[in-house]
Amino acid sequence: MPAFEFWNDAGATIHPVSMADYLPRPQLREVQLHRLKVVVERAYTHVPLMRQRMDERCFKPEDLRTLADIAKLPFTVKADLRDTYPFGLFASPLSDIVRLHASSGTTGKPIVVAYTQNDMEVWKNVIMRTMAAGGVRRGDILQNAYGYGLFTGGLGVHYGAEALGVTVIPISGGNTDRQLMVLQDFGVTAITCTPSYFLHIADEAAKHGIDMQKLSLRVGFFGAEPWTEEMRQRIQSLACIRAYDIYGLSEIIGPGVAAECQEQCGLHIFEDHFYPEIIDPDTGKTLPDGATGELVLTTLSKEAMPMLRYRTRDISQLVAEPCACGRTLRRLRRISARSDDMLIIRGVNVYPTQIEAALLKVDAVLPHYQITVTREHDLDQMDVQVEVLPAYFSDEVKSLEALRRRIGEAIEHTTGVRARVQLVEPNTVKRSEGKAQRVRDLRKLK
Repeated sequence: MPAFEFWNDAGATIHPVSMADYLPRPQLREVQLHRLKVVVERAYTHVPLMRQRMDERCFKPEDLRTLADIAKLPFTVKADLRDTYPFGLFASPLSDIVRLHASSGTTGKPIVVAYTQNDMEVWKNVIMRTMAAGGVRRGDILQNAYGYGLFTGGLGVHYGAEALGVTVIPISGGNTDRQLMVLQDFGVTAITCTPSYFLHIADEAAKHGIDMQKLSLRVGFFGAEPWTEEMRQRIQSLACIRAYDIYGLSEIIGPGVAAECQEQCGLHIFEDHFYPEIIDPDTGKTLPDGATGELVLTTLSKEAMPMLRYRTRDISQLVAEPCACGRTLRRLRRISARSDDMLIIRGVNVYPTQIEAALLKVDAVLPHYQITVTREHDLDQMDVQVEVLPAYFSDEVKSLEALRRRIGEAIEHTTGVRARVQLVEPNTVKRSEGKAQRVRDLRKLK
């Protein structure tokens, strides 16, 4: 770690890699506008689809004069990446591409993303800033349990953490017994994985008589799936660590688009590289800071594959009010849902995270559940299978029934939809070593 340090106006120490997080807003806007002009020119010149769409709007790169003009640019959606598979959105020749990643797409062809050497440097930079925001420094030992390979998670975190001077253990996902062995034997102080997988690790630790609170682990960076504040509190109490939310997506860069600081009150977007907007998902109209809507991101420094106004389908809010940490970057509220993960049940919009929040308010409930939606006699039916503490299965039947009723009422109060609740013993719900598959929609919806 460098011998010199910096301080913000509040007197708090600033890690040198985080200086860009504290730029005065006018200076940040100047950086954003300059980079936006460059990236729009690059996309127009080198990406036929982008040029076609801008021409359809009679918009040329030189028409971009202010940041507000970004609203005149066309949106990009995930289907564009699939329709131009594999290299149709590249703005750099393959000779300049040093890395290719691809999504694990659920249907059809995967989406392919590319990086030049400069893109890799940006990626390292934002991961370094992510780690620094959570208090990780040279000398820490990071167990990186995100998947390596075509998925951007593992490798994205890896190189940024190394560049910060952190000792990285590239353990990848899965093999939970080995995860526990390494956590104990290597003196691990930080971990990265999905929140649901960390809870699975904690479950297995309890089975083996391992006290998570006695490990050296002090911080975790969790993302790649929606999770709730209730789940954060469960993780922090189980392992006696600080659990930070991080956000990213392959289409933009991978992990490192936004991250929580130690205040844990929203994810700071690294706005010098990613320009955020919130829009009405139905009309596409730009909404003001503080409004809830769909997050749209524009890459400001991506060379290989610039994304203009990419519709993430993630539902959130932008917070412009100052953060106590002193960072001037706007914050993103925790992703509450995805617009395309929304379930419409009996005419009511329901998000899986709403159900999770309702479940975790009931003391006896464990953080493992499965939602199944079916259609019976032309009516939608939602079933929720949830694990509860073992003691309840040795109690009277009426106690189980009372608990089932409490859970059902909590779900109905939160979502407005009545669900059939099934209580099951611990380790009944199938575990995931990657993104948790919480919902099975068995309806034949058109």
